[in-house]
Amino acid sequence: MRLLLLAPPGAGKGTQGERLAAWSGARHIAAGDLLRAEARAGGPLGREIAACQARGDLVPDQVVLDVLIPAVVEAAAAGGYILDGFPRTLPQAIAAAELGARLGVTLRAAVYLHAPEEVLTQRLLDRAGEGGRADDTAGVIRHRLRVYAETTGPLVPYYEERGILIAVDADQPPDSVTADIQAGLSGL
Repeated sequence: MRLLLLAPPGAGKGTQGERLAAWSGARHIAAGDLLRAEARAGGPLGREIAACQARGDLVPDQVVLDVLIPAVVEAAAAGGYILDGFPRTLPQAIAAAELGARLGVTLRAAVYLHAPEEVLTQRLLDRAGEGGRADDTAGVIRHRLRVYAETTGPLVPYYEERGILIAVDADQPPDSVTADIQAGLSGL
């Protein structure tokens, strides 16, 4: 399995990534987790990542590629991957597709989890209230959703044109979202 989960913050990429990994045996690669780990490491790359995250901005494309590509190649060799939150920009998607083709680890499906903005905002605020991420404040959430719409939104038609997009309504119980994803994957 070589799958991308494409979704705005709060749509359930992490939950679905874990479920799909358990179901398929593929490795769940959460871009945000890898980037946050790099930020905690505190080196120059980590400080750059931490500053972007604190503002709610996307981390520069080359930095993301440098952190994630080794994990993707390793997972592909071990049976597959489920990418959660990467690529997030059209240039990242194009670079990843070119690199994936060169390395023999090309993406086979992109699952687009979508939900209304008010649902996403409330989920993120709830997560923050439960001891979630420090960057889940109302102002940063609004900014992150705007950044997502502007920079990641164009990936939906990109993957649709490639014929690998599976759109799933994420405003339903997690079990239903998982079932819809599995049904969509069975059609590929």
